[in-house]
Amino acid sequence: MAEKKCLVCGKPREQEFRPFCSKRCADLDLGRWFNESYRVPTDEPPDSADIVPFERNEDGE
Repeated sequence: MAEKKCLVCGKPREQEFRPFCSKRCADLDLGRWFNESYRVPTDEPPDSADIVPFERNEDGE
């Protein structure tokens, strides 16, 4: 059976940090979730409460 690889860097997984090879890779993955780099696709339109209106500053920008 082939050795499973870290989902972030491709190095061999470590049991302690499974499915990653290190705390660093686990933290990088968590950061991607926090920054919304990962998204779950959906066909549903956004909820009106999730839409933030665009506001211009006093200079019109």
